[in-house]
Amino acid sequence: MEMPARSPEESERSGQCPELVPSHTGSTLCPSSRSDSVWTSASRSRWDVYHKPVIVVSVGAAVFLFGVVVTSLSCLLSRNKHVYKMSGPAFLSLGLMLLVCGLVWIPIIRKKQRQRQKSQFLQSLKSFFFNR
Repeated sequence: MEMPARSPEESERSGQCPELVPSHTGSTLCPSSRSDSVWTSASRSRWDVYHKPVIVVSVGAAVFLFGVVVTSLSCLLSRNKHVYKMSGPAFLSLGLMLLVCGLVWIPIIRKKQRQRQKSQFLQSLKSFFFNR
């Protein structure tokens, strides 16, 4: 259903221009913003908290071990030796990078959880003293 176009005089008389009508789509575009997690106090399991870094560490370790195997094949096999010598170190470095990123990610999550707990404690203290 299409609305008829208004003239500028009609929109001035009605007091609201269709271009200036406030939209309420901002809250629906990103329903899970970062600030929402501060206000929710539902406890999450360890797997819910640490599943991403554990997956990154696992994939990194697997790629690193694959790089070790490919690099050792360059020493053992004489056929396609140059391919193994080129791809082996690439897998080694990629696996090591993922492994280190995952291992660094875990303490960052722990620190954020401690900060969130302190923030929730301070919010409850503030509401206790100021709502009396």
